[in-house]
Amino acid sequence: MSILKVNKNNFESEIIKSDKTVLLDFWASWCGPCRMVSPVVEEIAEENPSIQVGKVNVDEEPGLAQAFQVMSIPTLVVMKNGKVVRQAVGARPKTAILSLIQG
Repeated sequence: MSILKVNKNNFESEIIKSDKTVLLDFWASWCGPCRMVSPVVEEIAEENPSIQVGKVNVDEEPGLAQAFQVMSIPTLVVMKNGKVVRQAVGARPKTAILSLIQG
């Protein structure tokens, strides 16, 4: 499954209304830890087609970052049925991200 570039235009239809568990990666191109997490998030998206994976560039979508109270990046948010169920800040290894998704 490919990673969805999330913006204010597709957020409602692709994320809020998704019937899948959603993993959102809030990131920016200038963020070193974000660049470390990005390939891990991509791997998770490839290996888990049952999960909707989206990336939110905080520089391009400040409104979404503010709505999720993102103060530091990378921030990973897990959503189910349109609601946030877990959130983590900072670079994490793949096992920690997977356990965040599975709860």
